[in-house]
Amino acid sequence: MLAFRVETANRSYDAVVERGALRKLSAAIPDSAGVVFVVTTRDVWDLHGSKLVLALDGRPHHVLYFVGGEPNKRIAHVEEMAEQMVELGADRSSLIVAFGGGIVTDLGGFLAAVFMRGIPLIQIPTTLLAQVDAAVGGKTGANLAGGKNLIGSFHQPLTVLIDPDVLATLSEREYRAGLYEIIKCGIIRDRALFSIFALQRDEVLARQPEIEERIIAAAVRIKCEVVTADEREGDLRRILNFGHTVGHAIEAATKYATLLHGEAVAYGMFAAIDLSREVAGLTSEDATEMRGVIESYGALPSLKALNPQVLADLTLHDKKTVKGKVHFVLTPKVGETKIVSGVAEPLVLRAIEAAIG
Repeated sequence: MLAFRVETANRSYDAVVERGALRKLSAAIPDSAGVVFVVTTRDVWDLHGSKLVLALDGRPHHVLYFVGGEPNKRIAHVEEMAEQMVELGADRSSLIVAFGGGIVTDLGGFLAAVFMRGIPLIQIPTTLLAQVDAAVGGKTGANLAGGKNLIGSFHQPLTVLIDPDVLATLSEREYRAGLYEIIKCGIIRDRALFSIFALQRDEVLARQPEIEERIIAAAVRIKCEVVTADEREGDLRRILNFGHTVGHAIEAATKYATLLHGEAVAYGMFAAIDLSREVAGLTSEDATEMRGVIESYGALPSLKALNPQVLADLTLHDKKTVKGKVHFVLTPKVGETKIVSGVAEPLVLRAIEAAIG
């Protein structure tokens, strides 16, 4: 078992990476906890629900089904689930288990953050992307018409149980989407992790167990280190947004219907790499290597039909804009980051054009 500690002012907890970690659920629930409410989707429940019921070891529970999908990640669904909880007798002793992909961990976490002003939460992510990103760090949220995750809260869980065994049912496309997020971690903070993707592509794509556990653990370690140092994205935590500024613009422009989140981040990393070459000192050789590694993990859906200017406009109005300036997370070389604000619009447009081809 590998356990990575998150230390924040509000809570300290472990993110556990272990095959079979799902079976530790009952032990992770405090004796003082009341009824457990599991937030999940029907497809996840059909695949893994019986294992979770066994892991609850007889504890009283109810299942709250979220319809799933980024377009449904709205506060209306949080309200619906909260109403169900009230009808089912939930109180301040109740506990929420968010059991699903990144949308479920975000929305289930938000429900836990706001129900009766906050009740305990356990995160059990079932997609690779959620395991290495969304479930760790306490960020929760819902989308607005104006953009992604514009409403939300920081609500740290009691624990995060990361079980690589549940990934066996994940589609190839979903799995690769998660790999892009781990490649991001390598680029921003860990040359050794990036080298695995550069040199051991076949083993990674074959989901060789030792390699799979190693890359998941490395990404979770990085996330825990960054969150411990900067819980609320005051400075250091921004580095986790490498590729996300343009990525979020792409998701908005495609109405969350064309790309998975990890795929949008891959395109966003292409743009960030190009901008890094322009303004952050990244060499052309290193830029070519980074882009080549990302591209080697599968063909991305084409975005050639998108208008680059529309994407540039959306990027420059990202929710992370501060006093009218977008802060781009860039990289001078693998393992290092540099936050640059006030990048000229023509450079942003050119980077987007190069990213989407």
